[in-house]
This record gives sequence, C-alpha cells and structure tokens, in this order.
Amino acid sequence: MNMMANPVIAPAAPKTLQDTGISVVMMRDILLKTMFRTNQDTISALSALVCLPKTLTQELVDLCRSQKLVEATGTLHANSGGEMGYQLADAGKARALDALAQSEYYGAMPVPLDMYQQQVKKQSVRNLQLTRTQLTGAMGHLILPPTLIDQLGPAVSSGRSILMYGPPGNGKSSISNGIRDALGDRIYIPRAIEYAGQVITVYDPIVHTAATPEAEDPTALRKTGTRFDTRYVLCDRPTVITGGELSLDMLDLKYNATARTYTAPLQLKSSGGVFIVDDLGRQADPPQKLVNRWIVPLEESRDILALQSGEKFEVPFDTLVIFSTNFHPNEIFDKAALRRIFFKIKIDGPDQKDFLKIFQLVAKKKGMPLNEKALIHLLKVKYPTIDNVYANYQPIFLIDQMMAICDFEGIPYQMSPDLIDRAWANMFVKDETIIH
Repeated sequence: MNMMANPVIAPAAPKTLQDTGISVVMMRDILLKTMFRTNQDTISALSALVCLPKTLTQELVDLCRSQKLVEATGTLHANSGGEMGYQLADAGKARALDALAQSEYYGAMPVPLDMYQQQVKKQSVRNLQLTRTQLTGAMGHLILPPTLIDQLGPAVSSGRSILMYGPPGNGKSSISNGIRDALGDRIYIPRAIEYAGQVITVYDPIVHTAATPEAEDPTALRKTGTRFDTRYVLCDRPTVITGGELSLDMLDLKYNATARTYTAPLQLKSSGGVFIVDDLGRQADPPQKLVNRWIVPLEESRDILALQSGEKFEVPFDTLVIFSTNFHPNEIFDKAALRRIFFKIKIDGPDQKDFLKIFQLVAKKKGMPLNEKALIHLLKVKYPTIDNVYANYQPIFLIDQMMAICDFEGIPYQMSPDLIDRAWANMFVKDETIIH
C-alpha cells in the first residue's frame, strides 16, 4: 500500500549523454572496462550492463570507434536480432587496462551526487504520512497497549529519531520491524553515485529488495520500454538492522584498496528507509559516542563522509533512526544527547490480563490445548517467584518448551503443572556457584 501523498517521482531516463551528468571521458572508460571484463559485444548487452538507453550506448560506442578504441567485428548476431558485434582494438585494451589500474569499477554508470540528492528529496522518508490503520495493520501480530500506537504513529510520521527502551523480551525488535513493514511503498536506489570522479557503490542486494519488473504485454502495439533511469533500481524502502556488532567505522565510507573503489556506509544505504540500532549499549563503542556520531545528521539531514585523500563531502541523511535498548536512557546518555533524540518511548512488559491474552493466542496458533489447572499453577506458583514480572517473549518460550517435551515423550500436545515446571526450569537459570 502506498502511503505517500503522491507516488515517488521516478528519475527520468537520460535522453542525451549530457543528461547523465557524468563526463564523457568517465563514461567512455567505464564502457571500455565493461567490454574488457565481460566480453559482451552487442549494443543490447552493453546497454543492459552500463544501464544507459541503447541510443546513448550506441553513441558511446561510436565515439570509441572514432577514437580507434573499438572496432566493429563485421559479425551480425542472429540471436541478438541481427545486431552488429563490437570488440576492443589494441588501443582500447590498453586504455581499459590503464583505467582498471585507477579503479576496478565497471558496469552501471554512476549517478552524480547532486542528481541523487534531488531524487532523495522527492522520495524522502519524511514525506510519508502513516495512518493509525496502516501502523496497527503492520503490528497486527503483536499485542500492544493502545497508548503505544498513539506514541509510535507521530514518531514514525515525523521521520525523526526514536529511542525505544525497556526490559528485554518485550518486542522492541518486533516493533521496529513492524514500523519497517508499515512503510510499504517503493523508492529508487542508485546502483552507484559519483563524486569528484570517484565511484561509490550504493545498491546492495543484502540491504535492498528490488521490485520485480512488470512483464511487457506481448500483444501491445507499442513497447513501453523502461520508464525510468535504469542507473537506479526500484526497491522497497530499505531497512538496515544492526546490533552489538555496530562500530563507528561502519558509518564511514569503505575503501577497497585492491579494487580502488568505494562502498557506501550503512546509513547511506538506508536512505529513504529505516536504520535500526538494536541492543544499544552492547556495542564495543559506548552509546554516547555512537549517538554523538549521529547528532549532526539527525539535526541537519546531512552527513559528512571522507575520501581516502581526506577530502570531506556532504551526502543526504534521510533515514528514520530507531535506537532500541534494555538500559534506562539516563544510564547511557547525557542530557544533551537525549534532547537530540526526538521521541523516547518506553516498551514495558504486559500486565497479567495481556499476558494471558498473548498466551491464549500463541497456544491457539501452535495447536496447544489450554489447561486451567496448568495456568493457575503458572500464575499462582511460578510468577510470584519472579515478583509477577511478565514479558512478551515468555508465552512463546513456555509453549515451545512444552511442545518439545511432548514430542520427546511421544504424547499429544498438552499442558500440566508438571510440564509448566519443566518448561519454566529452562526459562531461568538458577543462581548457584559453579566450582571450576
């Protein structure tokens, strides 16, 4: 379901080589490197690889021919609709090797940074207007207090930072994923961007989910062709989820010294989407330090990255950042950092009534019959031992444990005080001294 006021405006396909915003020399070198590395020799195949319309690819090939870098093979390919074949001349191979020595990048033509910035504005995560129905729909599988949706709705719609905190096992991660699912529409992700002659790859199949292209109608009188600039990939709004492994250097531009190419950092890959920092406080870097790194981007919607040369440049920061922690915010942040995180939402455990509701739903879903005696034992005997502190993960944990025991014993799924005791023993570890 699309929840933009208007659908995202697609980047228009370039009509001339100048429309690409990239220098002809750079495009020529990428074309030569692509021919050298892939051995493709028809305009159709090269056009698909360099992500330019066929007319512009032909124009580039003709330019290379005029410079004696490419020559026609004189072969017409029957399987490519009778297309002419092309190959690198000796001068073209030498130029390709020279260009590869400077950067191994080949394939899709990059999008200039300033053009990409304009596209980011058109598809900003801050343009999203989320309704209560959309948010509750995405969270339908969770039992949440109604007041939580009241807090989450404005937070997500604002596109500002959110800090979720509270005891572990109460669905902070599930809520983060629900927010991601609620976004629902699609945006255009560049395969690569260009700044100061350097290429930075952005599209990452691990982070980005590409939309399935719509099949052409074979009966249509006119082929519609691609309606947007194929240097971009149409994707679901991206989500980057990091946990204890997140370190400050993961937020810097990655340079591969062997290939002499750059890869976009995580927050740039998540542009137009969600960046979830799960388990804040479990990283090697202190939480205060991590949040300090985000302060300027969060306040000014721009980030500063640095090239190998030390040159710094500005990139858009258009990401809904969700921090999730089991610590109390006052334990891990100073007041200045807390002030900069726009929404602070406490995610607490359920009360007994909601706990029973969750337990009932999970049991029904998993085909586990409820037993009154077992439930009374759980609530009156087991929970008082932990001061009646309920958590959302516990029903699933206990029911899965009982099912595993029933499977092992070869008996139908059932609940009993004895099975509750056996399941409970696995949920908490008894405090004791172990002699080494």
